[in-house]
Amino acid sequence: MLFATARAERIEPDPKLSDHFYAYVSNYLEFTNTVSFREGLTYYESSLRKADGSTNKGRFGRALRLLPAEEHRLISQIGFAESQPVARPEPAVTLAEETVEYGRANRAQVLERPFRDAAFTRVIQTAYDNTCAMTGLKLINGGGRCEIEAAHVQPVADNGPDSPRNGIALSRTIHWMLDRGILSVSETGEILLARRLVPDQVRRMLNPDGKVRSPSSAAWAPHPVFLRYHREHFFKGD
Repeated sequence: MLFATARAERIEPDPKLSDHFYAYVSNYLEFTNTVSFREGLTYYESSLRKADGSTNKGRFGRALRLLPAEEHRLISQIGFAESQPVARPEPAVTLAEETVEYGRANRAQVLERPFRDAAFTRVIQTAYDNTCAMTGLKLINGGGRCEIEAAHVQPVADNGPDSPRNGIALSRTIHWMLDRGILSVSETGEILLARRLVPDQVRRMLNPDGKVRSPSSAAWAPHPVFLRYHREHFFKGD
């Protein structure tokens, strides 16, 4: 089963074990749906299928497998799909393909930006139960769509990753204020205000205890590294 996608930044040897290595990854993002390596006769990783149609168990057992960009794209679509169906390859086409050696294109690719944005938003909305972390507002429109946005603490433009640890669920106005440094968050979860820039109406909207709401899992709370980056580079407070 496949559970997440990430970018492999570098691989370094284990200093104690000559045949072991450590992979350092970034932009880790969990799938909202687990993806099986095959569905019926269709193999989402074509290299796992032997010529007789059975599974190549030797290749399946490898810790690292090269994956063509198109197969990575399809697996990611299925992993992040909502209710709408995802176009999947026809079994006859998949079975007819021979194993091909790929060049540069079969390195794992980062998802296209709009697709990653949608996936990141879904993960953050779920982690915070569709509720703004700074105001406690839970906004669902008449069509059942969540109006709470997923904000990057360290912006993508500043090399901020799409990790849930770099995200927080906010209403649109609060998101705008975070992006412009009018609001920020301390490492212990206090909401920080650039007081001369925050109108009284917004202050009254913020959580009474002055702290951000926690996500459903502490493992998804904003990481201190990203919070510090926001305070040092964007926050306009004293």
